[in-house]
Amino acid sequence: MVVPFVFPFVWMMGSSLKPAIEVFAYPPTLLPINWQWGNYARVFELQPFAQQYFNSVYIAVVVTAGTLFFSSLAGYAFARIGFIGRGLLFLMLLSALMMPEEVTIIPKFNVVQSLRLDNTHWPLLIFPVFGAHGVIATFMMRQHFLGIPQELEEAAFLDGLSRWGIFWRIAMPIATPVLSAVAIITFLTTWNSFLEPLVYLRSVEQFTLPLALRGFTDEFGQPIWEVQLAATTLSVLPILIFYVFAQRFVVESFASSGVKG
Repeated sequence: MVVPFVFPFVWMMGSSLKPAIEVFAYPPTLLPINWQWGNYARVFELQPFAQQYFNSVYIAVVVTAGTLFFSSLAGYAFARIGFIGRGLLFLMLLSALMMPEEVTIIPKFNVVQSLRLDNTHWPLLIFPVFGAHGVIATFMMRQHFLGIPQELEEAAFLDGLSRWGIFWRIAMPIATPVLSAVAIITFLTTWNSFLEPLVYLRSVEQFTLPLALRGFTDEFGQPIWEVQLAATTLSVLPILIFYVFAQRFVVESFASSGVKG
């Protein structure tokens, strides 16, 4: 497991500090002979990389928070509140997952363009929360809330709690593992999203990191590999640091958020 996962990452970090001629040298080396720390400075000289970094961070955070809020409310409603057409509505919601993202991207772009929201971050904030990712999160939350014993809710009603009080003070605290799983999946998916930013964004200042990484090219359109590797290393660091510090919590959240009901 170490070779296929760790070796490419170590090679990427080492090559981000090499001159261009050493990146594809044979035999390959992990560490540079001539250390080029200036590769990291060029990342910020060739593009507004700090702004693009901020764009990715705040979009991932907002989408994750929005998905947690709306999917927990919707999941609880589908699991614990009886209303006419609940099963049919949930089935229609799930059927939307069967349609590939690539099929709906053009109609969504037409809607965005008609609302004059193209080249803004609004489509990247709204569509993930209320689109396919939001449906998957709602499904996971519903399956978790189905496991709450009916007797627990009845006891809470007798104690005078309202429906909102039961949701907020009883259901949400015991949903921490599945909320963690939803947050991790949503954050990683949003952080790595490429197609949607490619369709909706035009300005370099509005780009997110996946779009920015393809922009480190010379005047002939050829990749500047050592700079691209430096930028890629910087883009991976938040995910790596997060996983190192939260590794045990991440594993536990996935293990305890199995589908039930």
